[in-house]
Amino acid sequence: MPNIASILKSEISRVARKELRGETQALKKSNAQYRTQIAELKRRLQALEQQVKRLGKVTAKAVPAAREESSTPSMRFSAKGFAAQRQRLGLSAAALARILGVSQLSVYKWEGGKARPRAKQLEAIATLRTMGKREANARLQAADAQA
Repeated sequence: MPNIASILKSEISRVARKELRGETQALKKSNAQYRTQIAELKRRLQALEQQVKRLGKVTAKAVPAAREESSTPSMRFSAKGFAAQRQRLGLSAAALARILGVSQLSVYKWEGGKARPRAKQLEAIATLRTMGKREANARLQAADAQA
């Protein structure tokens, strides 16, 4: 009897190994396919990253050139810079308000940082940067003459 039991046991283990080999072969094939797909995706990602890097360099070179070509004044605004411009021109807040065509309260709020000028006023404020004391006084007299 022990002979039949050992034969039966060895036959069961042989059949089980055969079944497992068939299952693992399918898994190995799938694994190999996934690895090749992952490798291909990594290569594509690397190529795209290089392309983005190249385009970034090209646009970085093109953007400053475009800024130089545009003749529009810079539209940045800071309260400190605005107050410094007024003092550089030697104007009172009321006089500056008349030149810009706004109220005195607007100028005070802009200088205090409590309010921000609209786009139309930003354009007028941007022209202050290129203006000298004589031109500012001339504009002030012209604004007084209109009023």
